[in-house]
Amino acid sequence: MHPLFTKADGLTGAIIAAAIEVHRDKGPGLVESIYEWCLLRELELRQLSATNQKLVTITYKGFTREEPLRFDLLVEDCVLVEAKSVERVLPVHKAQLLSYMKLLNIPIGLLINFNESKLIDGISRLMLPGANQ
Repeated sequence: MHPLFTKADGLTGAIIAAAIEVHRDKGPGLVESIYEWCLLRELELRQLSATNQKLVTITYKGFTREEPLRFDLLVEDCVLVEAKSVERVLPVHKAQLLSYMKLLNIPIGLLINFNESKLIDGISRLMLPGANQ
């Protein structure tokens, strides 16, 4: 089992509740950066730490480089959140989140599409393969 899985699994409900609060206040139809900023503030109000950029070391066949990843939110260093405001979520959105999860070794990710009349319809929970085993 991934060492952060239990912690991450326990946090997803609180993160979703924070996103619902943002959606209740702002509604659908705004740009992603507004939802990202509001969610960051809401998580702070709930005493959850979150960051929105991280420098990671990329390795490839013996080569390494430092790369800033521009993900939306990393909550408590164990849940990666991608905020969207799109007509519909595409497979590429989930693929990008999963790729960032692999690079950062994060067990659980949430893809949240704020462009839904009922936010729960726009939430996808992704898990690294084998993270819960």
